[in-house]
Amino acid sequence: MKNIVLSGVVATLLLLSGCSTNTPAVDTKATEKPAVETQEVKAVETETVASEDSLVDSTSSSSSNSNLSMTDIESQLSSIYFAFDQFSIDSKMQTKIETASELGKSTASNYNIKLEGNCDEWGSDEYNFALGLKRADAVKKAIVAQGIDASRISMVSYGESNPVCSEKTQDCWAKNRRVDFKLLP
Repeated sequence: MKNIVLSGVVATLLLLSGCSTNTPAVDTKATEKPAVETQEVKAVETETVASEDSLVDSTSSSSSNSNLSMTDIESQLSSIYFAFDQFSIDSKMQTKIETASELGKSTASNYNIKLEGNCDEWGSDEYNFALGLKRADAVKKAIVAQGIDASRISMVSYGESNPVCSEKTQDCWAKNRRVDFKLLP
């Protein structure tokens, strides 16, 4: 009973006290806008180039690789395959890492690289997404160690949702445990 009376008294005091009638002080100096200085803008200058001067020298020395399209370069990048439930790069895949790094430093130097981590169908979706990301990260670390700038590399994990093979065999599952290289403009 004491609690009810006490809570009633507190509620009444809060109700009767209400809000303060004092108005807040406003600093009018802070709201005044400072004078803005104007500057004169120069007119845009145009230049006309004669048609004979606008040709680019097509005989300049350029490598034959610079004429390759993104698709052509991607076809030279091999997938990196992994053992079951692993994200460490096998020594057999090291030559593919070195080839991808060399292409990334020369032919594909104007492109960004997307690493796509993939898994087989074994394991939960969450586990496979995490494993695909770990695989992509392992490849990223390997090609960064070979001299590729890390800021050019992005990673994505598809988990088990991007299979290249759907048969229920060991060979097929092994093809799905991979990291693919994609080039981005």
